[in-house]
Amino acid sequence: MSQTEAINPQILDTFTQPLLEMKAEEVVLLDLRGGIAEFADYFIICTGNSDIQVRAIADALVERGKADGQRPLNIEGYDQRTWILIDFVDVVVHIMQPDERKFYGLERLWGDAPVHEIEDTPVAEAP
Repeated sequence: MSQTEAINPQILDTFTQPLLEMKAEEVVLLDLRGGIAEFADYFIICTGNSDIQVRAIADALVERGKADGQRPLNIEGYDQRTWILIDFVDVVVHIMQPDERKFYGLERLWGDAPVHEIEDTPVAEAP
């Protein structure tokens, strides 16, 4: 796959929608395609502001992934709840508390990857 290829809308729906629904903040997608990384196509990084929120975001993501046929290969940090990494093979999701996100700076570490900010789009109200 080349970097100029559009991001699969199913990726956005399956992996970012649960994060937004659980009020994750600063959701970004790093596009690792095109030789940036061989082990995954995308990193998704988001912030949760408490142990409870980080775990709730992870639970919602795993549940949605399974419903869409995407079972995680590995989950790390679930008990600590400061940085939960969920590996769906092509997509690796990092759910981090603010201090961990600032300290580890994954966006800086993977600075060659195009970054896409993911924003929640409000649902139009019915008349």
